[in-house]
Amino acid sequence: MNQFSKLALEAGPLIIFFVANATTNLITATAIFVAATLASLALSWALLRKVPVMPLVGGVFVVVFGGLTVFLGDDLFIKIKPTIVNLLFAAILFVGLATGRLFIKLVLESALAMSEAGWRALTWRWAIFFVVLAIINEAVWRNFSSDTWVAFKVWGMMPLTIVFSAAQIPLLLRHQLPAPPAGPEGDGRA
Repeated sequence: MNQFSKLALEAGPLIIFFVANATTNLITATAIFVAATLASLALSWALLRKVPVMPLVGGVFVVVFGGLTVFLGDDLFIKIKPTIVNLLFAAILFVGLATGRLFIKLVLESALAMSEAGWRALTWRWAIFFVVLAIINEAVWRNFSSDTWVAFKVWGMMPLTIVFSAAQIPLLLRHQLPAPPAGPEGDGRA
């Protein structure tokens, strides 16, 4: 599956949520968001025979908090979901730092080879970023209309995360480990 398909599976439910909110109300849009999230997870499973960890965790939170929103008819639950998820991720990273376990390294080390100092710095940055996202979410849902909050959730949080991720490239390059030299078996020569 190409990157565009993966992005569509992950961002599709959010876009559907935005459109549904614009055409109905937040409670109905949340019910549609839950259904779209479940459909996206099922489609991931059907195409890949696995569901990536982050979409699965996010999906569980959407189902739980979205379900509470719909069942109780109270949009508070869907609005606080990003705060709770971001604070949970931050807490996991901070606990990992405190106990000497770099959870970001566990998730990304197959794609990135970095020094321990690089992994530690990246973990600190992501933990702080998750706290900042939680604070921003709280400020937006408490001080603006539900429609503004939905627009921020869809069109603000993802771009902020992409920009933050891109801003980490210098750190990744600075702490990148050199590729191991190819040995006689691995260099293609006989």
